[in-house]
Amino acid sequence: MVSPELVHALSLTMIFTSFAAVEARNLRHATVAYLCQALLICGLLVAYSVQNTALLYWAGTALVTKAILVPWFLWRATAGAEQETKPIIGFGVSAVLLIVLLSVMYKLTHMHAGAFIGAVTGNLAAILPTNLAVAFTVFVLGIYAILTRRDAIKTVIGLCLLENGVHLSLVSLAPKLEETALAGIATEVVVTVYLLLYIIGGIRKQFGSTDTFKLSELHW
Repeated sequence: MVSPELVHALSLTMIFTSFAAVEARNLRHATVAYLCQALLICGLLVAYSVQNTALLYWAGTALVTKAILVPWFLWRATAGAEQETKPIIGFGVSAVLLIVLLSVMYKLTHMHAGAFIGAVTGNLAAILPTNLAVAFTVFVLGIYAILTRRDAIKTVIGLCLLENGVHLSLVSLAPKLEETALAGIATEVVVTVYLLLYIIGGIRKQFGSTDTFKLSELHW
């Protein structure tokens, strides 16, 4: 049986790691925050695997892609350029906005999660509202990072947060289906992240910046 206390603890901690990944001005600190979140995702998949052993395959894949490859790609991409390009919104204002955004998103999603529960019973019914609230909150944090950060690498981290939010909602809504593990493995964005960081590295080498505002001014 899935432990509600364990799942609640792991999923709620994802919010804090998301906040750290978005707000950390040092890109390597943001990478470490993302790594912690990736390990939390793996832990959640293992926790749910007591009802669906196929999730162990997804957990293993996530460990390799989310917790090893993506952080390694990010770590290499930030070598010699660890400080994030100054974002659109300053730290103080951004932190306050994020806290308000997180609170509103979490409460609204948790309040209306009953519409997604349907026939779910037992301890899964107790876990689902929290997990969906966390999933949508992490998803919105990813969008926030993409929209308010000028540094291309931080945009990639925002994309990774989007993926984690989607994956958490997927495993929360259909933890017992074997197809859930297959869908999760198939939607890993590790190749996309590698290609984006490869392109970003080439742009930095050529133009000396990963500031998306400056890159938008480039012309052929």
